[in-house]
Amino acid sequence: MTSKLYPLIIHLPLIFIFSLYYKRPWLISAISVLSSYLCCQAPRWFGFLAGAALGSRLADHIFYIGSVFLAYYFLKRYVAGSVRQLMEKSHKSCLLLGGVPLFYYLFDYITAIYTDVLYSGAEWAVQFMPSTISVFYFVFVILYYAETQKQANLQRERDMLDAQFRLAQTEFASLRQLQQNAASYRHDMRHHFALLQGLASKEHIEGIKEYLRTAQSDMDAITPLLFCESETVNLILSAFATKAKQAEIMLTVDAKLPDSLPFSDTELCSLLSNALENAIHACEQIADYNKRIIRLRMYSKNNKLCIDLRNSYQAEPIFHQGLPVSQKQGHGFGTKSMIHIVEKHGGVFQFSTKDGWFIFQATV
Repeated sequence: MTSKLYPLIIHLPLIFIFSLYYKRPWLISAISVLSSYLCCQAPRWFGFLAGAALGSRLADHIFYIGSVFLAYYFLKRYVAGSVRQLMEKSHKSCLLLGGVPLFYYLFDYITAIYTDVLYSGAEWAVQFMPSTISVFYFVFVILYYAETQKQANLQRERDMLDAQFRLAQTEFASLRQLQQNAASYRHDMRHHFALLQGLASKEHIEGIKEYLRTAQSDMDAITPLLFCESETVNLILSAFATKAKQAEIMLTVDAKLPDSLPFSDTELCSLLSNALENAIHACEQIADYNKRIIRLRMYSKNNKLCIDLRNSYQAEPIFHQGLPVSQKQGHGFGTKSMIHIVEKHGGVFQFSTKDGWFIFQATV
């Protein structure tokens, strides 16, 4: 009777102790107890061999207890850490690890404790456990491989997003440096005027004209354009206005921003840079320069920042689950970075096409 009630006397209380006292998840607690029961089978076999060899039931018990301590030491040192990581990685990994212990637990109690089917020599009972273990082995290998691949892909995406964020930080630092260069250039204007006065006193008109052309070109290259009151947005849009001009793309901007933005400078730089960079890449594929057009609107509505970016395109975009998909290796992480930033701040977004325009809209 004690053997039949053993699950209620020992196993269920252990699950409750792990879950309620040690604050472990119920699934992990249950599978841990089932796995422990399975791990006792090897020491039980050593005890059986010792008892059979010495012809003593006492020897069976002594060797069984000794083997339990050795098995515990081995599992604690070499196995427990890896199994714990697998169980905590995902529910699927936990269920895969618990499948064989659960089936063995049920099989052992049904065929050896509550009935004597196993010891009666029933062929189905003898073949059941090896067959189950074989099936679970291959299922585990297939599913665990798929799970590890999924985790590896997620890790690669996280690494790429981190790289995108670090790139945005570097790009924003470069934009800051350009602004400082412009401030320094304006500060040095008195030196330019002195030089121009010297040339004028000598009536070097051509020298003055050449110097003014050079100075104007230098100022245009380092002076950010003014699109709105936000210094950060002006720096970013100025940089991409230059890139669009170099690619012979017509970029129009209408920016009326709220007083406060939900993003940090680096997040805003990453969001706008990736969006505009994708738009420029799409326009560069268009052979007709007159059809290379990008339109950006940023405005405030109900105390939220709204972004509407539209660009013309040559090849029809491919969408998967509402997101644009790049067929080029190593591309597509910019879009994921944009989505990550918008969702991080509780915003919503949409990618779509309409009347020859590729449209990205976000509200944060």
